[in-house]
Amino acid sequence: MQIIRSIQDMQACSQRWRQSGLRIGCVPTMGYLHAGHTSLIDIAAKQCDVVVVTLFVNPTQFGPNEDLARYPSDEAGDLAKCEEHGATAIFAPAAAEMYAPDQSTWVDEAALTLGLCGANRPGHFRGVTTVVSKLFWAVMPDVAVFGEKDAQQLRVIERMVRDLNIPVQIARGPIVREPDGLAMSSRNAYLSADERARALCLSRSLDQARQLFAAGERDAEALCCEVRKTLASADEVDYVSLVDEETLEPVPGTISRPALLAIAARFSSTRLIDNLILRDNQYPTANTEFPITN
Repeated sequence: MQIIRSIQDMQACSQRWRQSGLRIGCVPTMGYLHAGHTSLIDIAAKQCDVVVVTLFVNPTQFGPNEDLARYPSDEAGDLAKCEEHGATAIFAPAAAEMYAPDQSTWVDEAALTLGLCGANRPGHFRGVTTVVSKLFWAVMPDVAVFGEKDAQQLRVIERMVRDLNIPVQIARGPIVREPDGLAMSSRNAYLSADERARALCLSRSLDQARQLFAAGERDAEALCCEVRKTLASADEVDYVSLVDEETLEPVPGTISRPALLAIAARFSSTRLIDNLILRDNQYPTANTEFPITN
């Protein structure tokens, strides 16, 4: 497994693979990998001949009061996980390699980023779209895999690829959860034991909505109201939103199309997100997506 630090070396490597007729997969991450990330590596490995995992904590997507300085890091552990799951190369540049001191060019999506996390984190998605486009130019992948837990990010990247005619296929990876239902996240490492227990209200609130929807409830506000009740153990709720699954526009009343139920809440200073797609005939009788423990 190769470890590549410079854009020039990454591009040269990708050009050699392309000239050999190999299909390149890319899994962009900020490191501190968990089973959710490795599931994306597995998806890329099934579709591609070579897989590049990027490890880069992108400073431009963090706000001034966010957790850039303390974002968890374990490069040695990340490399071991990548090798275990069959990654061909790791692209792990420094911030100075990715951004010139006087960088003045940015990629900005102006519709899907207005609500949800975009409303609460000004400038966040400009940083995301810019760094993902730069990673695409460095790795030159045929396929890039992103997780569905960051639902808004996924759709923003899909829109960017479409609008800018970037020749990369975006593949989706399902949310991976802990046995008790908590969605896996690198930020889970911040949680105290008490915060970790209270954070289960995220998946429990979505499961409550799932059950109500399966029983026939289609009123958007009624579903959001039930979710807010279950989120009462969070220290702060950033948002509970039911939006169109494709456009991310708020559902005005009755759900008539596939909808994304997205939530963000804080436990002390740790902000976590989760989501659920509501569509007819989606769910099995058994509650397998959101395991609940007493």
